[in-house]
Amino acid sequence: MAGPLIFAFCLLAAPQATAAEPAKKGSLASEFARMSLDQLMNVEVDTVYAASRHKQKLADAPAYVTIVTAEDIRRFGYRTLADILRSVPGFYTTYDRNYHHLGIRGFNRPGDYDTRVLLLVDGHRLNDNIYDCPPIGTQGIVDAGIIERVEVIRGPGSALYGSNALLGVINVVTRRGRAIGGAELAAEAASFGSYRGRLTFGQAFADNCEIFFSASAYDSAGPRRLYYKEYDDPATNRGIARSCDDDRYGNLFATLSFGEFTLQAAYVSREKGIPTGAFDTRFNDPRTRTVDARGYLDLKWQHDLSDHTNLMARLYYDYSGYRGSYAYDDGPGVLMTKESSRDQWWGAELVFTHTFGSPLPATGAPPLGPHRLTWGVEYRDNFQQDLHGRHTEVYLHTHNRSRIWAAFIQDEVRILHNLALVAGVRHDHYSTFGGSTNPRLSLIWQPFEATTLKALYGRAFRAPNAYEMYYNDDGATQKGNPDLKPETIDTAELVLEQRLSEHLRLTAAAFAYRMKDIITLEEDPSDGLMVFQNGRRARAKGLEAELAGAWPCGLRARASYSLARAEDGETGQRLVNSPTHLAKLNVSVPVVRDKLFASLELQYTSRRDTLAGRHAGAFWLANFTLHGRDLLKGLDASLGVYNLFDRRYRDPGSREHRQDAIEQDGRTFRLQIIKRF
Repeated sequence: MAGPLIFAFCLLAAPQATAAEPAKKGSLASEFARMSLDQLMNVEVDTVYAASRHKQKLADAPAYVTIVTAEDIRRFGYRTLADILRSVPGFYTTYDRNYHHLGIRGFNRPGDYDTRVLLLVDGHRLNDNIYDCPPIGTQGIVDAGIIERVEVIRGPGSALYGSNALLGVINVVTRRGRAIGGAELAAEAASFGSYRGRLTFGQAFADNCEIFFSASAYDSAGPRRLYYKEYDDPATNRGIARSCDDDRYGNLFATLSFGEFTLQAAYVSREKGIPTGAFDTRFNDPRTRTVDARGYLDLKWQHDLSDHTNLMARLYYDYSGYRGSYAYDDGPGVLMTKESSRDQWWGAELVFTHTFGSPLPATGAPPLGPHRLTWGVEYRDNFQQDLHGRHTEVYLHTHNRSRIWAAFIQDEVRILHNLALVAGVRHDHYSTFGGSTNPRLSLIWQPFEATTLKALYGRAFRAPNAYEMYYNDDGATQKGNPDLKPETIDTAELVLEQRLSEHLRLTAAAFAYRMKDIITLEEDPSDGLMVFQNGRRARAKGLEAELAGAWPCGLRARASYSLARAEDGETGQRLVNSPTHLAKLNVSVPVVRDKLFASLELQYTSRRDTLAGRHAGAFWLANFTLHGRDLLKGLDASLGVYNLFDRRYRDPGSREHRQDAIEQDGRTFRLQIIKRF
């Protein structure tokens, strides 16, 4: 991979001389004056909200942040949030042909439900309250076509957000009605008999009123034939699963803003066939499948109490449901097992942000800049956490309820004109296990206008969820453990952010973390049943580097390399499904200025160990997208080719799979057309 990386750095460095020319001829304003209206609309402002619960420049954020914009999504043909996150430095995904799972900085244990990353949509928490799972695949609640940007904040975030924010916080920001200014109709066709449609409407009205609505539907037959050598036997169709990988969903998303109030509603339902024979089900039986549903209603009030104080109040209701149908051999017949979960919760939060001047006590000097205090309280009532299972009779039936309250505070103090201290702490209290207190501390130094150095420390926790504490299949295979306690992580990080030119930025980071009391599914030697227990430890250290640029001519490029060594804290062995090296290159070139763009994405993942002690080999992928904008009035079109060179690669399997590693799709295609009215 050295060749592509060297090429990337040369490519990114080359435009510097061209970009510097306008500065000699005129001011920055004159450069903006030469831009088209479309270019001006796509000028990116380096700001982030989720890093501190208020809008701030990337250089001021107490974290290493990556922003993926709507323009990136269009040009590189990203289809789901999993596609988007896979492009981010230091991130990787695993697909078991039912769900996508997210790895960050070398941590993505097979069988986990991504419980160590927190997913937000416009600040609303999306992790459910039974499995703590963030939906990033086709079960995601937000269609990729209505995403304005994705804020990726690495590192612990419990000091602001509580549980699950161990490895990172991801905030998906959706489009506004005023940005649509009418209607959009999107249609696409793809490999495996896949079709998707989207209808979006948005408009801004008088009296500060704005509306946004979007509905999407997707249907895919999936590969007609999948071969798994582990089932290569006449009794199991010679390892061939036929028409068992179908996938379909429908979702609705709406936002109504009136003055200081914003009401948002979202719902998605997705059904997926499972072709892998997971959980020892009958191989090549299309009746084995899962159905997931997720929805919420969120009312937010944003009010300026004064010129320096802002209040945000939020009231919400959430719903999540799961149904699994599993076909098992039962002598000459078939035994259908049904499992389901249903969870509902409501909550409220208040967040105050106060900005004021802060003179230096030692000198009595005038204020040197903003001194920002952010504090708030939250309450969540998980009033339904039900698990149910039956075959010939009921073997699982639990009804639980839990409550959470929390309070947090963060202060951002400018010690010197170029040195800021960010300190915060949050305390969460759970009715199930008690309390957890988690701090963060950051020093942000700007020795030069274009240079920012950040020293970061934080602690985060993950509360044991209802599935881990209460799942008990009546002594068949697994029992619950209501005495679980939270797992925690301590992370230290050094970040360098260097703006090399007006359009080119370098970011480099070194990190180390230690995780303890990891909740792990293990066998209880006293009865042979599987049970979740605390006790495992993990540690990791690594480096990340990213070079990114976007130029007024339409050229965009990003090259990154990540090195992570994640290992068991006791044995020192490398963690399963943990690649040491990740390398990525994204280049988007205007073929016809403002009209047609050709984009190439290269991704390299080094080999990963599997549960059986073997490994899934290293691989590299190439994706190519040709995107046309306003080819006819209001008409966009794009053609995407994924796994361009038809590389064969596999992702590590989980405990429920007979396959040690699961083969992924070869070359696939997608054609998308968008019409704006």
